[in-house]
Amino acid sequence: MSNIVLNQVPDVVPDALEAEAPQGHPRRWAILALILAVEVMDLIDGTIVNVASPAIRGSLGASLSALQWIAGGYALTFAIGLVTGGRLGDIFGRRRLFLVGVAGFTLMSALCGAAQSPEMLIATRLLQGLFAAIMIPQGFGILKQVFPDEELGKAFGLFGPVIGLSAVLGPVIGGLLVDGPGWRGIFLVNVPLGIAALIGARRLLGWVGPDPFKAKDRPTLDLGGAALVSLAAGLLIYPLIQGREAGWPAWTYASIAAAIATLGVFALYERRRERHGVSPLVTPSLFRKRAFSGGLVTALVFFAGMIGLMLVFTLYLQLGQGFSAIGAGLALVPWSLGTAIGAGAGAGALGPKLGRPTLHLGLIVMLGGILGMLAVVHGAGDDVSAWGLAGPELLAGIGMGAMLAPLFDFVLAGVEDHEVGSASGVLNAMQQLGGAIGIAVIGTLFFSVADHHGITTALEKMLYVEAGVLLVAMGLVFLLPMRARENDL
Repeated sequence: MSNIVLNQVPDVVPDALEAEAPQGHPRRWAILALILAVEVMDLIDGTIVNVASPAIRGSLGASLSALQWIAGGYALTFAIGLVTGGRLGDIFGRRRLFLVGVAGFTLMSALCGAAQSPEMLIATRLLQGLFAAIMIPQGFGILKQVFPDEELGKAFGLFGPVIGLSAVLGPVIGGLLVDGPGWRGIFLVNVPLGIAALIGARRLLGWVGPDPFKAKDRPTLDLGGAALVSLAAGLLIYPLIQGREAGWPAWTYASIAAAIATLGVFALYERRRERHGVSPLVTPSLFRKRAFSGGLVTALVFFAGMIGLMLVFTLYLQLGQGFSAIGAGLALVPWSLGTAIGAGAGAGALGPKLGRPTLHLGLIVMLGGILGMLAVVHGAGDDVSAWGLAGPELLAGIGMGAMLAPLFDFVLAGVEDHEVGSASGVLNAMQQLGGAIGIAVIGTLFFSVADHHGITTALEKMLYVEAGVLLVAMGLVFLLPMRARENDL
């Protein structure tokens, strides 16, 4: 990034217009570095907050439900805005929306760091998620235009290691910042990164003049579909988070029922748009594909359990075991390293060779790690050590990586070319929505049990819940085909 900053910056980048040339954009690898840097900024921001939750609670006097909103609100608005964000780039230009997203994300990060109340922090986190939903989809569209087909696989192949490294570094960086300058640093660190990304974007993509990254066939914006899916998500998540503190009154159950009904209306609305030849927010034909529908449900269930557990596990380490923020971050490193190892094995040899059994194998290994963690927590009581948890965490991470790496290939393999954009957006949105639901449900159960039986018992119960989630995921995997592609050996 330093080379990008130091070079002279023109107002317009003429060779950006060569984006679709057969040989590719002359600065395509520098553009890839820019997109990866922005991706890292988003990935770290999604995980870094967990280790800071106790410090935020002590500083701002945040309630337990407020902590869930601070962690899960970002994922919620990110999920809601992802598909619409991609469509906006197709309509108004990916460069323009990328710049808007980075600028907004940077500004909201600064406001998060300056928050003076839980309400202000929640509001800015929600807006931060929306700007991330505008920013992230544009990167993939830009890369598709600047890279020739023969290099595109190599370019996208770099995302896996970067995501794995971000998973390792996120909790550690968060711990260092919280124990150093304080919890505000986990948000303020995005400000110089965002400014550097904007400078790099000006050098590589240009700021003025015709946008060379507009879609050839511009779809129409489905405002009705976006409003319906946003309403459904809000009606579902709000009562799940607020219900415990409110005593689960009748309105919470009514809200959940209304969310389900709204999703039904959304499905009918999208089919009607498709029949009339108007671009839908989500391509309805996707859901007639068994692999895609089954994979979406599998991803939703899996990410709900996994992300919800990661939040309460971090709270257990700090509030229940007295770990410092950096100690909690370091305690999660074996899990992250295991995920990187498992992902390499799952996407490399196991996935193409074994097919669907790779997913079951990964879930079984992860279940073994979860049960190992349960045994350590139960046996150690209130004196658990990071070293004692390292082995089971590593095992759980290996299983998680081996399952996740081939899952996305299974879900997207049967999607037709004209459905790829919509399918990718829906899959990413489902991943984020699963995380928001997991934080709401598992977080609520954790705090409810902790109120009556203590934090250690609460974590034990949540590990049992996660074990049950993995068993459900094992059953859902049977909805997927035996192999992602017919020519897999």
